[in-house]
Amino acid sequence: MTEVSFGVFLPFYSFQTETSTSSFSRLKKIVLESERLGYHSVWLDDHLMYSKTPILECWTTLSALASITTSIRLGTMVTSAAFRNPALLAKMAATVDVISNGRLELGVGAGVQKEEHLACGFPFPEPSVRVEKLKETVEIIKKLWTEEKASYKGKHFSITEAVCEPKPLQKPHPPLTVGGCGEKHTLKVTAQYADRFDFGYLPSIELYKHKLQVLENYCKALGRDFSEIEASCWPAGQIIIGKNQKELDEKIQRCKPKNVSHADFEKYSLIATPEECIAKLQPYVNLGVTHFMLFFGDLPDLSSLRLFAEAVATKLP
Repeated sequence: MTEVSFGVFLPFYSFQTETSTSSFSRLKKIVLESERLGYHSVWLDDHLMYSKTPILECWTTLSALASITTSIRLGTMVTSAAFRNPALLAKMAATVDVISNGRLELGVGAGVQKEEHLACGFPFPEPSVRVEKLKETVEIIKKLWTEEKASYKGKHFSITEAVCEPKPLQKPHPPLTVGGCGEKHTLKVTAQYADRFDFGYLPSIELYKHKLQVLENYCKALGRDFSEIEASCWPAGQIIIGKNQKELDEKIQRCKPKNVSHADFEKYSLIATPEECIAKLQPYVNLGVTHFMLFFGDLPDLSSLRLFAEAVATKLP
């Protein structure tokens, strides 16, 4: 049986401070602790702006993290296919894989924040067109990563005898995660190209099973073995772990936004002791999930990150 792995999702607001310099210092601390604790990977979101909030750019930040870590894998969850020309993205990703000595995890999606794209000068067409661009982006990236000279002519992008050297260290190429759960368009791309799928957070295991079936049906139609795609899962929108109820109550008081009710906070949060958390994750393991994406809601406090590694990750197969 494949060993279960755990990735730590680090959106910009999990390490945000008043200055970019101190934000990176805080991020380094979280990432290095995640590596020390034995987590499989850390994942950064890819945004260019969020109102006036200072945000570190995803790929240059990954490059910096690659130089200070040695074993933890480094991913994007997910990079928007609209933000960068596919050939440029392929080159950037290959470079990070080389710098990190083969530790890149490429997560890519069609883009979701309309206001951000338009403000920065990127078109934001209807979902079907965005997924068309995502598909072409993935095809170009794979060609550049694996061919000596790559040519491609699509509806949206083209390259002519393009060279990407050095190639990524991972062979045949770094793992590709396609993010999103759109049943009409995105899951078709996932079925065709992904090494791992990522539906994002789904509020029930019944909905998760439904998405699995849709993806499996697309794989059958394409003649692809469904088991070739690693199953990933977000067990909650955010996770807060405490040794006992008293500790959990204290964390809720610190972490819950004042304008959010306790009931609403619990709807998207897994607030649990280690034993309760294991019970929540086990049904997904039974379904074949081998990778969990975790967002610890009390970051930059490291207590949930540490407790999960010590009392939950070691107890699952």
